[in-house]
Amino acid sequence: MTLTARSGLDTPLTPLRFLERAADVHPDKLAVIDGDRRLGYAELAEQATTLASALRVSGVTAGDKVAYLAGNSLELLVAHFAVPLAGGVLVAINTRLAPEEIRYICDHSQAVLLVGDGPLLAGLSDVAFATVREIVEAPGQQGDYTGAGVRYDELIGRGDPTEHVAWEVDDEDTVITVNYTSGTTGRPKGVMYTHRGAYLASLGNLVTQGFSIDTRYLWSLPMFHCNGWCGPWSLTAAAGTHVCLRAVRGDDMWRLIDTEAVNRMSGAPTVLTTLATAPEAHPMVTPMAITTAGAPPSPTIIKAIRHLGIDIIHVYGLTETYGPYAVCEPDPSWSELSGEELSVRMARQGVGMLTADRLRVVRTDGDGDELVDVAADGVEMGEIVMRGNVVMKGYLDDPDRTAEAFAGGWFHSGDLGVMHPDGYVQLLDRAKDVVISGGENISTIEVEQAVVSHPAVIDVAVIGVPDDKWGERPKAYAVLADGQSATEADVIAHVKSKIASYKAPREVEFVAELPKTSTGKIRKNELRDEAWGDTRTRIQG
Repeated sequence: MTLTARSGLDTPLTPLRFLERAADVHPDKLAVIDGDRRLGYAELAEQATTLASALRVSGVTAGDKVAYLAGNSLELLVAHFAVPLAGGVLVAINTRLAPEEIRYICDHSQAVLLVGDGPLLAGLSDVAFATVREIVEAPGQQGDYTGAGVRYDELIGRGDPTEHVAWEVDDEDTVITVNYTSGTTGRPKGVMYTHRGAYLASLGNLVTQGFSIDTRYLWSLPMFHCNGWCGPWSLTAAAGTHVCLRAVRGDDMWRLIDTEAVNRMSGAPTVLTTLATAPEAHPMVTPMAITTAGAPPSPTIIKAIRHLGIDIIHVYGLTETYGPYAVCEPDPSWSELSGEELSVRMARQGVGMLTADRLRVVRTDGDGDELVDVAADGVEMGEIVMRGNVVMKGYLDDPDRTAEAFAGGWFHSGDLGVMHPDGYVQLLDRAKDVVISGGENISTIEVEQAVVSHPAVIDVAVIGVPDDKWGERPKAYAVLADGQSATEADVIAHVKSKIASYKAPREVEFVAELPKTSTGKIRKNELRDEAWGDTRTRIQG
């Protein structure tokens, strides 16, 4: 077969085109709800082009980084289009980071402008940035300002809404955003997304999450996390409605679900738990679906959400894969499974999404980078690897860690899993989280799912702790549901009824809450640091 070059009539792929099209085809369709503010797609496009013009007037040139430190809002949604329209690169920063961490990200990315919510910027008054020339304060939900920076409306006032803007790029491999990893171990890495990757990842998510013009999407997922799994672009491609949510609270989620007819949302399993256990929770009267990722959802929480009449879409990915890369795509034969069996099957990570390559589980043989697939038996464990259009361009200014991540021509996730005979992947653990007790590998995820299936337990984290005889052993930190009680012995006995006894934790510590990141991931490193103290070397078999 002879391969030919792309036609000279091809245009580079970019998600900027999605807003141009939505404004052209559906100008009056409701695009955004943010508190009392409601905008149609023509108005959203005008805000984006005006801000793009203002950024250029403010000195933003091609390739310049523009940082945002903001919650889910109209302003951050607009930035996903306006910053690249101006030729810049958006750096959306985790709003829960400490001032020193924010300074590091701005300095490392060489951001020239920092736009943020007033209360968040106020904590940076003593921070000296290396490259940030101007700090701009976005209005609060009610339009108020705190005086933490140049007013956002002053920035917007520099722009010309009539200025012609080309919704295109010369090179689709140009970087559109940089997203920083959580940095729980060492300095965070800047993950580079391209226009092409963002375009294709957005389309993959549009299909997987079932977005349409009738979609009313609740922003329970932070827009700063993997650019909201590319949601600002993918939902706009469908001309759906963005419903902004600034803080994830059960009462606020249910209020917006009921008053704004929300029918789609996303979030980590902890968001599902908050939703299902809120006093306001009730069965849905109209169809709704929630896409979840960030940690494997337990069959228990899957059942709880489905009991409310909400469908679960389980996806899997990392910051380095533009968010979701794989989906647990239901097979028609699953309709014959019992509710319990279906929940267990839906907890798997599944197969590559439409715009992703095949998902592999591999072991490394020999001295080189040869990657060998594990047996598709649901037993042999290996590392999950990915490649293709929806894998990052690389780490910003970090060629060594980029080369390490792509050893053997595939991106190494650091996640361990198995391949089932039907071709579906199941995540067992992070490589660093596996408990190696007496030479046996114990999946903390498997233990956690057994613990949380106890009716009194609402949340749990399992880590390996020191053991004089076995090297390490599993320990559970459990959160009890309101009004529920359980003893350590009760929980351990329950776990032993679900999985092999040697995998069960020997101790269960009941806690009020677990340390978590802003995206709902449990900070196991904090629990490990406390448990291991000055013991720096863990037994690795």
